[in-house]
Amino acid sequence: MRELLKLTEGKNIICFTGGLPDPQVFPKRELAEVASYVIEELGDRALQYGPTKGITEFRETLKRFLMNKGVKIESDDDIIVTTGSQQALDLISRLLINPGDTIMVELPTYLAALNAFKSSEPNIVPIPMDENGMRTDALEEEVKKLKRNGARIKFIYTIPVAHNPTGITMSIERKKHLLDIASENDLLIIEDDPYSYFVYDEGIDVTPLKTLDKEGRVIYLSTLSKILAPGLRLGWVLGNGVLVDYIERAKQSADLHTSTLNQFIAMEAIKRGIVDRTIVKAKEVYKVKRDVMIDALEKYMVKGTKWVKPVGGLFMLIWLPSESIDTKKLLPEAIKEGVAYVPGAAFFANGSGQNTIRLNFSYPKPEEIVEGIRILGNLIKRKLNSN
Repeated sequence: MRELLKLTEGKNIICFTGGLPDPQVFPKRELAEVASYVIEELGDRALQYGPTKGITEFRETLKRFLMNKGVKIESDDDIIVTTGSQQALDLISRLLINPGDTIMVELPTYLAALNAFKSSEPNIVPIPMDENGMRTDALEEEVKKLKRNGARIKFIYTIPVAHNPTGITMSIERKKHLLDIASENDLLIIEDDPYSYFVYDEGIDVTPLKTLDKEGRVIYLSTLSKILAPGLRLGWVLGNGVLVDYIERAKQSADLHTSTLNQFIAMEAIKRGIVDRTIVKAKEVYKVKRDVMIDALEKYMVKGTKWVKPVGGLFMLIWLPSESIDTKKLLPEAIKEGVAYVPGAAFFANGSGQNTIRLNFSYPKPEEIVEGIRILGNLIKRKLNSN
């Protein structure tokens, strides 16, 4: 991603790269009013240092918000505010992983999660996916094999709804099987849930693993970055109070606490219904863009290219029909022609995926999506014909 920013800086590029919200969904006027109110009326507290775990009123507001969205919160659960969910991933990695421990992830999975985990030097075991999410049959067999070999399995990391990068959503049967596997083998599950607010199709089950969990095994992560504004850098961890206490100690040495001012702004935004209205608006905007991208792919992409239609979220992954195309090597040519994307291999923990591309549809304009996919499709056709 750093290299992509260098390559595209200052250029007129159609950008399918990062998961940026469309600026038109930002509630700028309402947030300006909230920020003014917070500073004028609550400034003595909002501009001061705050508790490491987060402002108590904000944490309670978050809990009510989550329960209204169908997230179950047990009596022994607690919540800690983090500087974006990326900090949550980093802190969890530092706390739970020792060098040589084993963790299990989807294949592919979120690139920045892999980076956070790798810093603690685990053995990362990828589990394949299909259109119904992580293949829990493969997970079950892999867990058995690892335990026979004496591996220390620390957790299973998953993005069950509107997966990044594939856009796939896990079926309810797979969710239940995943929890059964965790129970039988005494494992934790890290549930990363930034995108379940954006589901565009009817009849899709988005029940959180946290809600289905009866044993306190699920550590639930989410964020306001996609449903309010990423510039506020607000995320959270919801889970067993003992674990949250350890995360609090780790966070204290990392940054003392997340921005007090931003917590008060977000609290007011939730209370005033701004976040709920932003979610509604964003869903309308992103559904249109998703459909435009699907139509453009069907029209312009080379025959044999595969993808799973995302029922929600901001991304989709495409598999090119030939493994002879390395999308990382192709990227500079695409940028020269005015299109940037994320090569998919970085999301694959086993080093595969060289012929995949992650596409973001939330940020570019609909007409840019069509033009960008047309350019990309023509480039790939030329490359295939030259091989």
